[in-house]
Amino acid sequence: MSDTNNPYGGSQYGGSYGQSYGGQGGASVSYGGAPAAPAPVAAASAPAPAGDVIVDTTTAGFTRDVLEESRLRPVLVDFWAPWCGPCKQLTPVIEKVVNEAGGAVRLVKLNIDDHPSIPGQLGIQSIPAVIAFVDGRPVDGFMGAVPESQVREFVEKLAGPPGADQAAEIEAVLTEAEGLLVAGQVQDAAQLYSAVLQADPENAKAAAGMMQCLIALGETARAGQMLASLPEEMSADPAIQAVKTKLEQIEEARKLGDPVALEQALAANPDDHEARMNLAKILNVQGDREAAAEHLLTIMRKDRTFDEDGARRQLLQFFEVWGPKDPATISARRRLSSILFS
Repeated sequence: MSDTNNPYGGSQYGGSYGQSYGGQGGASVSYGGAPAAPAPVAAASAPAPAGDVIVDTTTAGFTRDVLEESRLRPVLVDFWAPWCGPCKQLTPVIEKVVNEAGGAVRLVKLNIDDHPSIPGQLGIQSIPAVIAFVDGRPVDGFMGAVPESQVREFVEKLAGPPGADQAAEIEAVLTEAEGLLVAGQVQDAAQLYSAVLQADPENAKAAAGMMQCLIALGETARAGQMLASLPEEMSADPAIQAVKTKLEQIEEARKLGDPVALEQALAANPDDHEARMNLAKILNVQGDREAAAEHLLTIMRKDRTFDEDGARRQLLQFFEVWGPKDPATISARRRLSSILFS
């Protein structure tokens, strides 16, 4: 198919492999001009899962699965029938190429024997026939069991080479997930991190984010198990190392005693730096970063020699876990500088 206003141009994949289909009437598909979109049909009652890239559809589901979905990404409609030999040749090829596209396009399969009205409206008279829809209208297509190289070229013309935009999309999802985690929407953040890991199992940022979600949900044991299962090259990533340090801090804090008792000790003796250090570690694990930093800065102001400048070293370890953009890091780092260079 081609159209003078179609940025994808006309199809160059017209083949001689199609089998004749005596459909429901209508003119044959014209590859010199895009046919009109089929008349609206009733939407099916249950929506298809949004994440599916290969689905079967029906007459009732065509509007939802093809026309509406094509406003989000290109949709390829594979018109086929069980008795069609070339259809069986094309199916594994086109499914492979679509899967490799990583969700950039969707493949919707329509059995023309069970649902003849849509191919009839489009004038499909030979199968296999694949029609691409974008923004609710057909823009291109090919017929016949064409070679994988031509299928791949067709898909890349619609969606770009595999992975062309995936890195940017993943980064955007990670940024959104990080914002959700900071806002306390842990379950929503975990879903996004999980989605990234499905697309890119070796994404260290996503793995670190998922473990942070588990920690926030109190699932420190599961976070530790996930950490232990990571490949060595992933474990060396700074984001993973920060989670490792956080888990170590949590384990250490469990052994430091009762924070109420530590506060009472400080009330009795404000120069009890060991109690103040332990309280800072506990407060950090509890999520009160500002208070934790304040205790360490207090030790530094009073005695830089305590634990061989241990308060500063502990604060830097906090920064490593909190991250450079965290408000607590920015504030405490500024105050740390004023102590160090005053």
